[in-house]
Amino acid sequence: MEFAVQPVVLIAGGGPTGLTLAVDLARRGIPVRVIDRNPAFPVGSRGDGIQPRTLEVFDDLGVLAAVLAEGAPGPVLRAYIGGHFAGEHRMAEPVPPTPAIPHPNARFLAQDRTEAILRARLAEFGVWVETGTALISFTQDATGVTAELEHETVRAAYLVGADGGRSTVRKALGIPFDGSTDESFRMLLGDARADALDHTFGHWFAADPERPMDGLALTPLPGGRHFQIAAPLGAEVEPGLAALQAVLDRHRGGVEVELSELDWVTAWRPNIRLARRFREGRVFLAGDAAHTHPPTGGQGMNTGIQDAYNLGWKLAAALDGDSSPLDTYESERRAVAASVLGLSTELLTSLRDGREEALERGENTRQLDISYRSPADPARLAVGDRAPDAPLRDADGRALRLFDLFRGPHATLLCFGATGALPELPGTRAHAVLRAGVSRAGAHVVDAEGHAFAAYDAIDGEQILIRPDGYLGGRTTAAPEGVSATIRAGERT
Repeated sequence: MEFAVQPVVLIAGGGPTGLTLAVDLARRGIPVRVIDRNPAFPVGSRGDGIQPRTLEVFDDLGVLAAVLAEGAPGPVLRAYIGGHFAGEHRMAEPVPPTPAIPHPNARFLAQDRTEAILRARLAEFGVWVETGTALISFTQDATGVTAELEHETVRAAYLVGADGGRSTVRKALGIPFDGSTDESFRMLLGDARADALDHTFGHWFAADPERPMDGLALTPLPGGRHFQIAAPLGAEVEPGLAALQAVLDRHRGGVEVELSELDWVTAWRPNIRLARRFREGRVFLAGDAAHTHPPTGGQGMNTGIQDAYNLGWKLAAALDGDSSPLDTYESERRAVAASVLGLSTELLTSLRDGREEALERGENTRQLDISYRSPADPARLAVGDRAPDAPLRDADGRALRLFDLFRGPHATLLCFGATGALPELPGTRAHAVLRAGVSRAGAHVVDAEGHAFAAYDAIDGEQILIRPDGYLGGRTTAAPEGVSATIRAGERT
């Protein structure tokens, strides 16, 4: 059988999850194709909250500068209750950066702009999303996947379904999508202009002083005059500009606001589900194809992006002959998705119950505490935890950071206090990390302020492996000849 252009990895779905995975694979030189059944790129803010951990992922993938330039911090929310100004509120107070956490606050950017930034990055590697290209069916065998597209047959080593909550890939695999859909509760979500409102603020309108949480929110979208609008919606109402205006009119009191230029609108209902499996042989699920979230807490898009970031380096390892990391994708990411679904659902319940904490956001939504550690490990920083950042100096005294060492498709071996030869591990860059005042021959970095040693609870002679996705892969004080086996096994010795 003759096949079309052969990718090594075929990705179904060109949203944030599929794009993140494609960028990660393409920068490794792995041939990849991204297909999407939609005839054009979608418009709309949808998942507009980019959490701190995702900002770190974007730093590694080379798109952080663009996201920071186009995005904006979380706005102050002005509340109007019963037609009267009731004060200002922040969902999350800004947190100053620390040596370990350089990006502690969420950034807000319409999802279509985030996707455009990722597509531009992907294009730098000569890869473009193929719109209007649906996956019809596929079969797999011991060496690969044969996928039937609308106009061609494609053979790939792996197939990844990042094709949303109605995933063709998941359905074809017959994987149950456990959870529930609540038809009794609907929200109207859309993007529209509201020129009478100050675009530097968010706005909350509620008609009933006895139920201040029963209202609607308008959040400014960066780069224009549009707001994302979230409003309660009756079951009998058709989504549209008129419906948004009607809800606003019920709650705005004496504040004159007219909506215009509707870019996007949808009726959302709680559809909270988790795939029973994230893998079937050479086929994987990621993002909304594997888990669907309520919008509360801004977790869904971020969780999908991090699915992709977890999967990319593991696919690369398998293609290089080591399938053991790939075998951990489902166990690691399904546990995270289940936990995040619980958080999103709890916030949704608070919103439905009218509790003020529904508008509060804390450390639990930043996704910096996500970990793959063993529950039995008592260490403050254990194998499986996020690798902290820290300021350093290079051998010439120039400032840099640990994240600068991590950036790229490689793993990183931090050799604290190393004075001899550095261990050599495949696909890994080793760095000697020295205390201030200590010298050695050859390349090294200096922990001039002690932040790196402190963040990692490191001692002289310890080697700590950082996985390509920025989590601790192993740590040991073994002799150099024993480092490779110990760290590759993900042990702490």
